[in-house]
Amino acid sequence: MSNNNNCPQCGSEFTYPEQDHMVCSQCFNEWIPKEEEEMETNVTDKVLDANGNELIDGDTVILIKDLPVKGSPKPMKIGTKVKNIRLTAGDHNISCKVDGFGAMYLKSEFVKKA
Repeated sequence: MSNNNNCPQCGSEFTYPEQDHMVCSQCFNEWIPKEEEEMETNVTDKVLDANGNELIDGDTVILIKDLPVKGSPKPMKIGTKVKNIRLTAGDHNISCKVDGFGAMYLKSEFVKKA
């Protein structure tokens, strides 16, 4: 089978057509290939901060809210500056290193561009 018919969920090549959609024989995911192609082309890669400014890789941002950190007794304080961010896909769309906390992911709605 071609790469276009690999399962988008698990990546398995063992898929088969059923009526107007495809089915994965490994994880039983069902999808419509045409919709998958449209979603890939319509994805907007813009990531906006809390004020609506567009963020790009390498930007410096400032926290606008105290954020609790799992496994740490203290939260990240409001006003903490985070340098050299990287944008990622998903809910937590900023990957960065924060002094005193290490590598972590942040949501863009809790930062503003510096």
